[in-house]
Amino acid sequence: MTPQESLSLPRARVWRDNGGVMFPRLPFAFLACATLLAAAPLPVRGIRLSAPLPNEVQRMTKFIREVLVKEGVNTLVLEINYRYQFQRHPEVADADALSLADARAIAAAARESGIELIPLVDLLGHQSWAGKTFGLLKAHPEFDETPGLYKDNAGIYCRSYCPLHPQVHAVLFDVIDEILDAFEAKALHGGMDEVFLIGEDTCVRCKGKDKAQLFAGEVRAIHDHLAEKGRRLWIWSDRLIDGKTTGIGEWEASQNGTAAALREIPRDVVLCDWHYESAHPTALAFALDGFEVLSSPWRQTGVGLRQLDLIRLGREEASPEVAARLRGVLHTTWSPFGAFSAAYWKDGPTNTEAQEEAQCFREVMRRARME
Repeated sequence: MTPQESLSLPRARVWRDNGGVMFPRLPFAFLACATLLAAAPLPVRGIRLSAPLPNEVQRMTKFIREVLVKEGVNTLVLEINYRYQFQRHPEVADADALSLADARAIAAAARESGIELIPLVDLLGHQSWAGKTFGLLKAHPEFDETPGLYKDNAGIYCRSYCPLHPQVHAVLFDVIDEILDAFEAKALHGGMDEVFLIGEDTCVRCKGKDKAQLFAGEVRAIHDHLAEKGRRLWIWSDRLIDGKTTGIGEWEASQNGTAAALREIPRDVVLCDWHYESAHPTALAFALDGFEVLSSPWRQTGVGLRQLDLIRLGREEASPEVAARLRGVLHTTWSPFGAFSAAYWKDGPTNTEAQEEAQCFREVMRRARME
C-alpha cells in the first residue's frame, strides 16, 4: 500500500500492509506528510548479501544486473569475511574462497550497473559460528580474546579477537586492503555487531579495561587505517545502543558496557541500524548525534516499512543537517546467496526464511524508490 492509496481508505481502526501486518490507523496529518515524503527515492537503497560460492559467481553477476537494477538498489554490501584467496595471508582463507578473477567479475557487474559495492569483513566479533572457527583465529589462535577456552566453541555465541594483541592489526589490515583492492571498493563494512566477548578477565591484555574504550579504540584503529587511503568505514550500530536504558535488550542493543563508545568514535563512520522485530526510532538518535545512518530491516515486511516511514518522517521534519544524515535503507539477508536468489527468482531449492527475506526486500525497495 502506498501513502497515496492510504489516503483513500475508509475510516477504520486498522489497515493492512502488503506484508499482512496490522497497524493502527494513522491520523490524516501523518498520512499527508507521508505523501510528501514519497516525492523522491531515498538516497541510499542497499542490500546486504552473502558472498556467492565460486560456482555461483555468474549467477551473482546476473542477479546484480537484472534484479538489483530493477529493484532500484544502488548499494551492495557483500559479506566476504575470509572467503577469499588471499595472497598476503593465505593461511586465513576459508573454504569456498573467491579468486581475484571472481572478485573483479562481481565488481565489474556492480560498477556497470551503477551500484556501489562495499565488501563486508566481520571484525572484532563473529570470528566463529557454532562449532566452526573462522580463518583468522583458526590460523592465529594467539589472537583469540579467550585463548584455550570454550572447546569447540561450546557455551559462547561467537569468538572475538583481542583488539590489543600487538600483531593482530598487521594481519587484519593486510586482509582488509587485499579485499578492498580486489573488489575495487572505496568503503568497508566492518560488521562489529553482537560483540559479547570483549575485555574478558581471562585476557592478559584486556583484563580490567573499560569495554566501551576497547570497542571505540578498535573502531578508531580500523577507521584511521581506511582513512589513510581515502576509504570509509561502515559498521552495524547495535553495540552503540544502551540496551538497558532503551529496553531494546542485549541483541539489537548492548548490555555489556560498550554503548558509551558512541561518544568516542569518528562521526564519519556510517551506522547501519538493524532492528528486526520492532521499528525502534534509533536511527534519528544517531543522526542527531552527527552520524550518517541507514535503517536495516530483515524479513518482517511490516517492520521494514515502518522503519522507512521513520526515515522519511525524519528527513521531512528534522533540520536540513540532520535530515541529510538519514541516508536510507540497507536491507539485510542472512540466507546463503543461492537460497535467497532462488527465493526471489523461484527457480530452485530455497527455504521459508529466504522467501520471507525476498518478499520483504521487494516491498522495502518499492517503498524506498517510491513507485
